[in-house]
This record gives sequence, structure tokens and C-alpha cells, in this order.
Amino acid sequence: MNKTLTKTALLAAFLFAIILIGTGCGKSGSATPSAIPVLSTTQVIMDAADTSGHSGGFITETLTDGISAYGVCYSTTNQLPTTADTKTTDTVNLVSFASKLHALANNTTYYLRAYATNVAGTGYGNVIKFTTGGNMTALVGTVSSLAGNASTGLTDGDGQNAFFNSPQGITTNAAGDIYVSDSFNSAIRTVTSTGTVTTLTGNGTIGYVDGLLADARFYAPQGLIIDGAGTVYIADLANNLIRKITAAGVVSTLAGSGTTGYTDATGVKAEFNNPCGLAFDLQGNIIVADRGNNLIRRVTPAGVVTTVAGNRGAGYANNTTATSASFNRPSGVTVDAAGNIYVADLLNHAIRKITTAGVVSTLLGGPRDLTTVGYPGAVTTNAKGDMFIVDQNGRILVVTAGNVLLPLAGKSLLGFADGQGTSALFSAPQAVTVDKNGDLWIADSGNNRIRKLVLPSGL
Repeated sequence: MNKTLTKTALLAAFLFAIILIGTGCGKSGSATPSAIPVLSTTQVIMDAADTSGHSGGFITETLTDGISAYGVCYSTTNQLPTTADTKTTDTVNLVSFASKLHALANNTTYYLRAYATNVAGTGYGNVIKFTTGGNMTALVGTVSSLAGNASTGLTDGDGQNAFFNSPQGITTNAAGDIYVSDSFNSAIRTVTSTGTVTTLTGNGTIGYVDGLLADARFYAPQGLIIDGAGTVYIADLANNLIRKITAAGVVSTLAGSGTTGYTDATGVKAEFNNPCGLAFDLQGNIIVADRGNNLIRRVTPAGVVTTVAGNRGAGYANNTTATSASFNRPSGVTVDAAGNIYVADLLNHAIRKITTAGVVSTLLGGPRDLTTVGYPGAVTTNAKGDMFIVDQNGRILVVTAGNVLLPLAGKSLLGFADGQGTSALFSAPQAVTVDKNGDLWIADSGNNRIRKLVLPSGL
């Protein structure tokens, strides 16, 4: 169901009003009594050298007066740090903010919390206790190429004799076989661990056809995941569908009408707008990054579609109510062992977190931060709790289970090279998955290759 122009205008006006709350434009002369800001502190993520890090906060209750200053304050001795301790002073703009920590000591315990000040006083968020470790900059990944070459095409074969055309989705099954959404070929390919490429379904022709593998057609498939029964689920982006392929080789539509739109409903009555990344939640439902709608959706095994978070407006807003939060082209999703959803929020240059209670916050990055995670297009997690991030600028990053951000491979320079750390180069990588051995597989779309990243020992 497409929304009317009037509803869109009202939504835009509402989002603009929310942004103005945090700009420091207080309501002088308001009859509403002033109230001290109430806010939440963002988890501390350390950088590889462990002498700098990332935190921040967001305002969790409606303000009666605008904010004049905010940031985080921290101390090694004061367990309830205040602005009299070391603090950051961040540019007041939105109700959410990111703070960069500097000059931290290795192997030291700190206490940190967010603060915000208005005419009523200074409010503080929850205290986070964290301990820095040692320098981890030497921990980098080793990258090699499994299949594909610089040319585009749809050819099965071994290693570099196989051809892809912008692979943009990747997953593995329990046996270690790799499944690839070969997007511009509108095909689903399989790759063995030794690099033998086979076309599972699709023949390079754009279309929307369910049925047997030989007959099925797709249109620019993106994210894909596979369950324990061998059923593959696919975000068929340009068809605005969630499709599935059974182990018996039958392709069907789980949800979506094929029309661009937004409707929470069951099966073909539901509507999406360029669904992209997929992940399973703890109950076996599918979490969808509905990129064109700026939403995170949920699809049950029976095809019932609901909205998890977002309000369809492209923006950046954290909130204690998930459907009041804003995203901007969310492209990837993953779910941790506690059921929290993490979102690669592409054009907000951020990794966002959605708790099981529906609280949306920012883990890393933000709209004005183009360097920390760049243009995150995909995320995935392993059994240890490490989270891997694909920066479409050409980097593969990890946030370890110990909350340290490490650049594993690549740099913000598009190209092609195998090797270690920043010696390896990617070209617009789009997706990442973890296999049974803990190795990473990357859909390197601009290079038309499937790449392997072996993690360093000690990670």
C-alpha cells in the first residue's frame, strides 16, 4: 500500500520537529517547567591500539528546553563521573550523539557516562565501566581469492575460470558450501570450499517465476541465508520479495506482492521496497533490512510480515520506541545470542542496535562520521560474539566480543589485491558470512570474486 502525499508530508514534518528538539533552540517563555535531560549512554567500543575509543548517548525523554551542551565524561577514580572530570564536548545537533575518546591508558579501568545540559541543569546517563587492554593493531586478516575474475559473465567452473556479475549476497551451509546471490546475473550460485562454481537457479534473465530450479527467475537478488533443513531464503531486491528454495529444489515466494510499497500482512499481501540483508532471529523468524522503506521487518516461517523498527522516513534518530527511530538505507542485519538486532545503516554511516525491548541506539558511527565504519553494507556475527562489518569503501572490520574495533583487511581505496591487512584490496564489497571453521567469505562485487579472510590467531 503506497502512502499518500499528505501522509508523507506530515511524517516529514514530524521528523523535522524531532530533530529540532536537540538543536539547542530552547523554548524561552514556555509555560512548561524546565526539566533536566534524561539520557542513555552508548556502549564503549575501543580502537585497536586501546588508547582511543567510541561512545556517546541519546536523549530518551521529550525535552522541555533545548540542549546547550552534551558529550561523555569519564574518570579512572570517580565511579560517578561528572563534567568536572575528563569530558568530550560534542557539536549539538541531534538528540543522538557520538563521542570520540582520546589519550586513554592501556590496561586501565574507567567509568564513563553521557551527559547533557540545558537551562534546568545537567543530566547524566547510565555509568559504563570498561577496562582497556593492550595494543591489538598487529591482529590482521589474511585475504585470498577463491573464485571469479575481473571480467563479468555467467560461467560455471573452477576458481578464476568461473565468472560472476556483481555478487552481492553470501552465506554458507553446515557442510561449508557457499551460496552466492549473483545479483546482476539474477542467479543463485554455489561454490565449494575448493572453488568449484555451479549455478543453482536463474540463467541471467530478469524475471519473477516460482517453480523448479531450471524455471525460476529473479531480479537482482541480494542477501540470503540458509536454515538447518537446507532451505535458502533470498531477498529478491528488485522484485520486492522474500523467496525461498527448498532442499528439494523448489522455488516459492514466502512474502511480498512484487509491487513496491509498504504493507504489514501475510504472504503475497505484504509489500517491501528493495529488501536487502537477511538474518535469522532466535525464534527462526527472518529479520529483513527493508532498505527502500528505511525499516527493519520480521517475517515468520508462515510468511507473516511485521515492522520491527523504523518509521519509513530517511533520517537518524535513536529512540526507546523502535518504530519512532529513523534509519537511512539500512542494508544489512545480524542477531546476537541475546536476541539483539544490529543494523548496517548505510547512509547514516553507522551500526545501530535494536534491543529485544525495542530500544534503538547507535553502536558505532553516525551521520557526520564517514570514517569509523564508512559505508556499512553488511554485518554478521560468529559463535564467540564477534561482529564483522563490511565497509563498502573497501574494508572488513570486526567488533570483538570484548568491544574492540579492529580493521581486519583492506583500506578506503578500491582495487584488487590478496594479502594481509591493508595490503589486501577490495572493490565495493557487499556481503560477509562466517563458515563452520570461523573463516570469513566475502562477496567482492566490484571485483566479481568470492574472497576468503582467515582471522589472525589471538582473535
